[in-house]
Amino acid sequence: MVRGESVITALIGAALGLPLGVGVAALVTGSMSEWGVEMTLPGGALVVFALVAVAVGVLAAIAPARRAARLDVLRALQHE
Repeated sequence: MVRGESVITALIGAALGLPLGVGVAALVTGSMSEWGVEMTLPGGALVVFALVAVAVGVLAAIAPARRAARLDVLRALQHE
């Protein structure tokens, strides 16, 4: 469950970051078009970024997931 939440959080970050980054790049290149600046969308790099985000989400969840797996569920619930 911890690993799943971490992957979902990483994907939400990628899903928000990719369009925001592309939008800002479009605005900046649009304002610089008078100097011959053009925007090209690197589709392959964007896909790689999304895959790396998933991989980092899985790697970031390893330590918390192991720690959570060692907890006694009843004691953890009793603590809170």
